[in-house]
Amino acid sequence: MNRYDKWYKYVMAISLCLFIGGMSALGILTPTKAFSESENRTLEQLPAFSLEKLLRGRFPSVFERYMSDQFAFRDFWIGLKSDVDRAIGKKENHDVYLGKDGYLIQKWIRPEDAEVEKKVDALNFFDRANPDLPKYLMLVPTAVSVLEEKLPDDVSGEEQLHYLDMVRKKLNQDIRYVDTYPALYANRSANIFYKTDHHWTTKGAYLAYRVLAGQMGFAPKEEAEYRIEQVTDEFYGSLYSRSGFRHLQPDSIALYEPKDGEACHVEYVDEQKSADSLYERENLKKKDKYTVFLNVNHALIKIATRHPEGKKLLVVKDSYANCFLPFLTAHFGEIYVVDLRYCEDDLGAFVKANHIDEMLILYNANTFFADPSIQSLSE
Repeated sequence: MNRYDKWYKYVMAISLCLFIGGMSALGILTPTKAFSESENRTLEQLPAFSLEKLLRGRFPSVFERYMSDQFAFRDFWIGLKSDVDRAIGKKENHDVYLGKDGYLIQKWIRPEDAEVEKKVDALNFFDRANPDLPKYLMLVPTAVSVLEEKLPDDVSGEEQLHYLDMVRKKLNQDIRYVDTYPALYANRSANIFYKTDHHWTTKGAYLAYRVLAGQMGFAPKEEAEYRIEQVTDEFYGSLYSRSGFRHLQPDSIALYEPKDGEACHVEYVDEQKSADSLYERENLKKKDKYTVFLNVNHALIKIATRHPEGKKLLVVKDSYANCFLPFLTAHFGEIYVVDLRYCEDDLGAFVKANHIDEMLILYNANTFFADPSIQSLSE
C-alpha cells in the first residue's frame, strides 16, 4: 500500500467521523418534531430510560426508532433517497408503484381465496337475514386496474378485476352488483384518481353515482347542475406519504356543490357533534386534505336532507364513500353511514329500528379484500 492509499483512507475515515459527529450534534441541537407533514404520521419521541426496559431489550429498539425519526434534515434525506431510487430505475417502494406521468399507484395484493369466501359468505348471510331490504354492492376498482397504462412496464393490475368478478358470481341473486369499471375505464383520461393518493377523485365518484342511479332507478343530476369548485391544488396524499417518492406534482381537490343549494344536517352520532355541511373546509389547511369530505372516518353518521319524504338509505362503507355521499342527498330523505371498522352495532337490528328502505355497500377493491370487518355482517 503506497502513501497515497494510506492518506486516502485517513481522509475518508476522518470525513466519515466528522459527518457522523456533525449530524449527531445537529440532531441534539435541532428541536424534536412531533409530526411529519410529508409522511403524515406521528414521530417517535425520546423514550424515558429505565433499567427494566434496558434489561428486556426494549429501550435500544425504541431509541433507535427515535434517532431515525428525529434525524437532522430527515425530509432532505428522504428526498435524496427518492432521487437515487428513481435514478437507478426503482419503480416500487412500500407496495406503491412509481407510475408514468407522475402517478403513484397502490400495489394490488392478491387475497387468499378462503378470505374472499368468508367475506362473500358474510354478505350472503346478511342478505338472507334481511330478505326484504334491497341491497347494492359497489366494489370500486382502483387505479391499478383502471389506469393500467400508467403502471411501470411489465406490471399488470388485471388480476384485481378477476377477483371482483369472483365476488359478483358468488353473491346471492338478490344483492345487485354495481359495476363501475366500464364507466371509469371509459373516462380514464379525465382525472378520476389522484396521482399521490389512493382515493378516487370527486369526478370519479360522480361517474359512479350515475351508474348507481341507473341501478336504483332515480334520475341523476347532470354535471352542469353543480358548481365545481377547486378548493386546493396542494394535496399530497397517502401514497406520497407512504412510498417515500418525492419531487412530484401535488393534486387538486374539487367539490361538487349543487347550484340549487341542497341543504343537509350531518350528525356524527358517537362524537355527539353536528354540522350543516358534508365538507369540513378547515381540514384543507391540514396535511390530509381528503378529510375535507366528512372530516374523517366515523363509526356512524346520520345525514338528514331537505327531502324528509324520501327513502332512508344505509351506506356501509370505507373512505371511498366520503366524497360520494354528497351526490346522494338529492335522492333520499335520510342517509345513515356506517363504517364497520369502528362500529360494533348489530346492523340487522339497526336496519329494523331505523326503518331502512335500501342499503348500499361501497368499498374500494383493495380495502374490501384486505379488511376483515365486513365479516361482522354474519355475526
